[in-house]
Formats: sequence, C-alpha cells, structure tokens
Amino acid sequence: YVRFHLISPFIQQSAENIVLFDTFVNILSHNLGEPAYEADVAQLEYKLVAGEHGLVIRVKGFNHKLPLLFQLIIDYLSDFSFTPAVFEMITEQLKKTYFNILIKPETLAKDVRLLILEHGRWSMTDKYQTLMNGLSVESLSSFVKAFKSQLFVEGLVQGNFTS
Repeated sequence: YVRFHLISPFIQQSAENIVLFDTFVNILSHNLGEPAYEADVAQLEYKLVAGEHGLVIRVKGFNHKLPLLFQLIIDYLSDFSFTPAVFEMITEQLKKTYFNILIKPETLAKDVRLLILEHGRWSMTDKYQTLMNGLSVESLSSFVKAFKSQLFVEGLVQGNFTS
C-alpha cells in the first residue's frame, strides 16, 4: 500500500484555483485510463483524489510491480499534457457534478456548514459560478505549472518493501 499526498498552498487561494485543480486531477485520471489498464488487470489498484489541500495518490497491490505503476502515475503527472477536446469534456462533466451537488439539500447543507466552520473555504456555489463563467486552456496550463512549483509531499508505504 502506497499513499502520497502532494500538498500545495496554491490550491486554496481562489475558487478558480480549486476548479482548475479539480479539472487537472480529472484530466490526469483520464490520461492514465489506457496506460494503467494492464495494471488493473494484474490486480493493482490506484486512485487519484483531489483533496482539500492537494492531490492524494493511492496505490495498492502486489509489491513486485507496484513501483512501476507508481512511476507511471508520477511520469504522467510530471509530463502533464492535454488536448482542448479533453479539456472541454472534463469541464462539462465538472459542471454536471457541481450542479448535482448543489441540488441535493444534504450536500448543500454540509457545504454551508463547512463554509461557516473553516476559514478560507470556497463554497460550491463559488466553484460552480467560476466554472460557468468559463476557464481557458491557458489558465489550466499556468495553474499546473504553479501547482508543481509549490509542492510539499507526505508519503506512507506499508507492506513488503525495503527502505
């Protein structure tokens, strides 16, 4: 089991940064779909999660091939690229996801409660409005560059691994 948390203070600076981060993580997951398929067949699991303060990479499975899967994810993260068509597709999916959160009273109530309790939190309404106002391909590219320049990493490795 390998878990790394890539923390960046840049994410929480604005609602636009949070939306760009969600877009980035979704595009990264999309890009990994085909190359990581063989790992999935070999019973290796991975998950990319857009956390509150950064990207969480979770990988688990048999230890002899796990480093290769982790290296694949890191390679795609470091050489991040996307097409405008994929960008458009992911932003449309995010619009639906945000809208579905906004129309459910229990999730909206949770969002409002966390907005009251946490300093510097952006509401789902702010994120949805930012997405509806439109994002550009250039803004995502500059966000990813800034995100990668301000990273702090925490990691946990459990299992049959040597130091």
